[in-house]
Amino acid sequence: MMMMGSPPEFRRRMSRTYSESTDSTAPFSECRSDRTGDLDGLLVCSDDDFSDEMVRGFILDLESPSVESQLRAVMVLRFLAKSSTENRLRIARAGAVAPLVALLSHPDPQLQEHGVTAILNLSLCDENKAPIAAAGAVCHLVSALRAGTPAARENAACAIFRLAQLDDLPAILGRSGAIPPLVALLETGSLRGKKDAATALYVLLVTKDNVAPAVEAGVMHTLLDLMADPKSGMVDKAAFVLLCVLATPEGRAAAVDEGGVPVLVDMLETGGGKQKKVAMLSLRQICEESEDYRRLVVREGAIPPLVALSQSSRGCEQKAEALVELLRQPTATGVSRTRGALETTVV
Repeated sequence: MMMMGSPPEFRRRMSRTYSESTDSTAPFSECRSDRTGDLDGLLVCSDDDFSDEMVRGFILDLESPSVESQLRAVMVLRFLAKSSTENRLRIARAGAVAPLVALLSHPDPQLQEHGVTAILNLSLCDENKAPIAAAGAVCHLVSALRAGTPAARENAACAIFRLAQLDDLPAILGRSGAIPPLVALLETGSLRGKKDAATALYVLLVTKDNVAPAVEAGVMHTLLDLMADPKSGMVDKAAFVLLCVLATPEGRAAAVDEGGVPVLVDMLETGGGKQKKVAMLSLRQICEESEDYRRLVVREGAIPPLVALSQSSRGCEQKAEALVELLRQPTATGVSRTRGALETTVV
């Protein structure tokens, strides 16, 4: 049954002060390549020290029976792919993609981690995305996302984000099971991991078929917790992912069930400018097709901050006014009480 009040377990999300200073100025930015420093002293070498012949030799070593040889080779290729677009192209053209993809499911966790990161670095070049996908990277990246080292999970999320920019890949990634482990990383990862997971989810959840698996995996509870905690460093990113989830009926139902309306109203009252706008858009999504949800939004006190937003915020006056008008529409039950409260507030 739909929960139309504020569940006790979510009251702790209320009465928070939001600030855009807790997040970057843009909700999402490009996932970074690997963050490591020196790799066994490789950074003392320049790209010129690695001829095309040497690169081909390292690629051959990726399939060596010696784990030590494989590890050295993948670390070199990872370093070279990190350093320049030219290197990313020449490594891929030399045939590195398939043997690197094979390492993504290697039982040695370090080999897998370096393989994931090398694939991520190669994927930073747009020309390499399709060959990486064609080599079967998707299922292997999902496996690394589920059970890899913390660094492998983070970098797998980034690589998934990069591949998801190909037209048909979001649906394929969803069917391959990428959504639940991304939700798990969003909940339990480091701050860097949470950001990587949110970035990947933001791209994948634009495809509506991917929303139901995210809801089933518990994404709503995690997003609302992050939005309600300014210290999380994730307020903006979580709010934008939430907006994608709300595009579907199951997403809207989950938002109401999990106590999302009070969180959004609180953000509408106390958030920064960008946060107020995304809260308004989210509330509009929730209210659009449901009288029950509109009554809930009114009861939670959304009208005063919406009126203030319509009078003071450039660029969203009309949207705020339109939402107020939507909330003023008569409903099948409780018409007089709701209308009276709205008219008193708006005057």
